[in-house]
Amino acid sequence: VAGGGLVARPGPAGPEVLLVHRVRHGDWSIPKGATAPGETVQECALREVREETGLRCRMGAEIHSVRYRDRNNRAKHVRFWHMTPVGTAAPPDPAEIDEVRWVPLDDAPALLPRGRGRAGVAAFAREHGAGRAA
Repeated sequence: VAGGGLVARPGPAGPEVLLVHRVRHGDWSIPKGATAPGETVQECALREVREETGLRCRMGAEIHSVRYRDRNNRAKHVRFWHMTPVGTAAPPDPAEIDEVRWVPLDDAPALLPRGRGRAGVAAFAREHGAGRAA
């Protein structure tokens, strides 16, 4: 099981979400990662967001869960929570994350690869009554 967080804040034109650019995959993503031994999925989600964005966050409601098979045919289960920034932490490792960007909620789907990331943004948009994000 893996955990992640859709970090959101109010923006001038509506909600903004925080996306990370992953060096290894060369794409934009919602911060997420696998649980460490002895770690709950909620602890994992908070840790991954802190490590990948440089922000400490408060966890809100679970907004999305997805199951899939990775390119090596391993079963994956990722749970995402709505998160609100509450302070800063250490900057992300530039070998893993080379850019962190606040994006208007309606613009986020265009940056994310089709599928899992877009579904998480769409679930958040439905819950928070935002525009056309899907």
